[in-house]
Amino acid sequence: MPKAAMRERPDVLKAECGAQQVLELIANKWTALVIYSLGQGPMRHSALRRRIGGISQKMLTQTLRNLERNGLVTRRIYPVVPPRVEYSLTSLGQTLCEPLKAICRWSERHFTELQAARARNGREMASRAL
Repeated sequence: MPKAAMRERPDVLKAECGAQQVLELIANKWTALVIYSLGQGPMRHSALRRRIGGISQKMLTQTLRNLERNGLVTRRIYPVVPPRVEYSLTSLGQTLCEPLKAICRWSERHFTELQAARARNGREMASRAL
């Protein structure tokens, strides 16, 4: 049997599995929102920042660099003055669009239910403390 066939399959539930690092990367709020935004096409830094409410310039820059390092985003510099830079998803990054769209739609659809549960459970926890 070849060595590759003898290797254990990745299991994200195991602490030593590298897939946990991947999950940590894509489960980050800013990562998800940047990929979700870039799923609509290439964008400049300033356009991304306007599109993603609440993200700071520093956090957007860090997120884009991290995504580029991990092969999910590509950065294109145009040889013009002043310099123009656009970010777009790589083919690997594009594979995340559908799952992230589904999660974002679910979040929008069920936000009020979660908010109500949080308020209800918060009141219950407070009354238990008394």
